[in-house]
Amino acid sequence: MLLDENLANLLHLYGTISDSSHVLDNVVAVKSALRKAGIRAKEDLTEKCSPGWKYSQWEMKGVPLRIEIGPKDLAKDQVRTVRRDNGVKSDVPRGSIVEGVKELLEKIQQNMFDVAKQKIDDACVTIKTWDEFVEALNQKKLILAPWCDHEEVEKEVKARTKDEIGAAKTLCSPFDQPDIPEGTVCFASGKPAKKWTYWGRSY
Repeated sequence: MLLDENLANLLHLYGTISDSSHVLDNVVAVKSALRKAGIRAKEDLTEKCSPGWKYSQWEMKGVPLRIEIGPKDLAKDQVRTVRRDNGVKSDVPRGSIVEGVKELLEKIQQNMFDVAKQKIDDACVTIKTWDEFVEALNQKKLILAPWCDHEEVEKEVKARTKDEIGAAKTLCSPFDQPDIPEGTVCFASGKPAKKWTYWGRSY
């Protein structure tokens, strides 16, 4: 699960006992700076769980960005960030934490969008004939086809494609309709096509 990019998690990594108070103060300070900038942030200061367990716990919740703060980070006046979407780690200067986190969240959001769009593009095919429709349907594709927009034709398509997996049906019609060249006919009925519509099975 991946959550909205505006939810960030601050995860505290313990050093030695003598370092804890100083580290804790910086964790709280970073959290406060992020919240003041409008970024939702939460620290995890639990001592009974290992860092690895906490990493896994927050990742399972879908939190997009983890920020690690430890004695070595403080010595270098930086924090360590870890992206949920691709696991990339990077060090951000402590003085520019807000700008750095905002930039990372924007990159995460864009990457999530690009990945999702690529999956949709790879799953979609455009067809014009019944044979092409059946082939794409058997490949579990999302099918964009010219349609006459008649309810009885959709019922016929459902009847002709019904099997143990399920019948094909209309899913939606794009708001931004592609051009329909003159003479284009419905893939199922052969009647003049009125619009492009997505078809598929519900699995």
